[in-house]
Amino acid sequence: MVEARGVTGPAFTGALDLASERLGGAVLAANDEFFAPKENLLRASKPVFLEHEYTDRGKWMDGWETRRRRTPGFDWCLVRLGIPGIVRGVIVDTAFFRGNYPEHCSIEACAARPDARVDELLDPRTHWVEVLPRSPLAGDTQNAFAVSCPFRFTHLRLSIYPDGGVARLRVHGDAVPDWRRLDRPGAEIDLAAAENGASVLSCSDMFFGVRHNLIMPGRAANMGDGWETRRRRGPGYDWALVALAAEGEIGRIEVDTNHFKGNYPDGCMIEGIDAAGRAAEELAGASDWREIVPRTKLQAHTRHFFEEELQAAGPFTHVRLNIYPDGGVSRLRILGRATRGGAAAQRLRWLNALTEPEAAEALRVACGSSAWAAQMAAARPFRDEEHLLAAAAQGFARLGAEDWLEAFRAHPRIGETRSEAAEASATARRFSSQEQAGMSAAARETREELARYNRAYDEKFGFIYIVCATGKSADEMLQVLRERIEHTPEEELGIAAAEQRKITELRLKKLLWGE
Repeated sequence: MVEARGVTGPAFTGALDLASERLGGAVLAANDEFFAPKENLLRASKPVFLEHEYTDRGKWMDGWETRRRRTPGFDWCLVRLGIPGIVRGVIVDTAFFRGNYPEHCSIEACAARPDARVDELLDPRTHWVEVLPRSPLAGDTQNAFAVSCPFRFTHLRLSIYPDGGVARLRVHGDAVPDWRRLDRPGAEIDLAAAENGASVLSCSDMFFGVRHNLIMPGRAANMGDGWETRRRRGPGYDWALVALAAEGEIGRIEVDTNHFKGNYPDGCMIEGIDAAGRAAEELAGASDWREIVPRTKLQAHTRHFFEEELQAAGPFTHVRLNIYPDGGVSRLRILGRATRGGAAAQRLRWLNALTEPEAAEALRVACGSSAWAAQMAAARPFRDEEHLLAAAAQGFARLGAEDWLEAFRAHPRIGETRSEAAEASATARRFSSQEQAGMSAAARETREELARYNRAYDEKFGFIYIVCATGKSADEMLQVLRERIEHTPEEELGIAAAEQRKITELRLKKLLWGE
């Protein structure tokens, strides 16, 4: 058996492999896999060559290989990323494919539900973005391609021209999970988990086991599934620097030496730092690291838990695991809660990374005008809350009467739960329910009178009564309605638009702060 040689790749190969099977990556479909199955593409192991191994279809190959094409066209496969994220680069590895590798490849990406079906992904309405144009491939080579695209994707389509075999596909990038679903009030999460957006930025050494293994899901499968350094022959110690998924307060820590028996570290120490806005290169020599877990003896093949021993809880954005003098650790878990500001920063990062159609759809929960949502999607990236709200105000100022009316139709009438816009999202309905909380204590007479005035308002102005209902009782909303129904249509349209602008600002803050 011959195994593919390791090759030091470009800088992007230091990023997480978003398509890793361990993270949930999968090859969902391929138009052809006659000689070798598509599932081989994402295997964690290096490709191998078995010189005398054949199947009933031909030479056994450790990769995805299609039949020889005799008609125009190309072959393709669909890949679901294990973690949605921004792709920084790909490795299209043609190891051992010499006379049967594709001449070219290209890659497209899309943003869909993680559980999207193959037929949905292949639907012509699915918005695919080309992240790698048609590019030449070399045989028996790790073909490395940097990708420059700022968007967050969930699926890729690898196309090969005209046919042939690819041994492995690696998709390196930055994890961007959806923090609307991840962050729940009071919920504890693993701030050091790759699936939550954490990353091992650097380490002193990873001769035997790569640093990203520290933050993978589950316990290690074997010793090779952990982070392991070479034997140290002089003074010093080894370390790994972890960027947490979000700024957070730490409650518990686990250091797992599973499978490391004759090569576990003698001890460890963990430090933390709040370094929001600072470059990773600045952290090594920073003076404001704080000790979280003091130097502590470790045991072989053991899960070590630290809670009462914690010297500081944070908030922290990064932690550094120091091991003495060397050895292997399979997993590091940092259990805690994201700070309010930390979670908001990750929600803004998620919003900035969405494709334009996705961003416009997400922003329509704040304002139902499609023109406003499109302007906002194009105005990204937003630096912070102030920038987001300023862009919203500028976009709203550009709207006309038809845009305002479209925004109004996205709201339910005061006292009702359904809007005229049938496609209103669950988030928009939840916001409306929160805003109309004052209706919950309304007397029957008040509800009936609101319904009568709502009908009269509709008949006079041609649109529903819009009021920023947050903090108002049912009686207050009824009184405002009585006053406003006396306005002229021109006056009332301007007032309703001003109320919509208030609602938009409040909803953007909710979207950002998770309220």
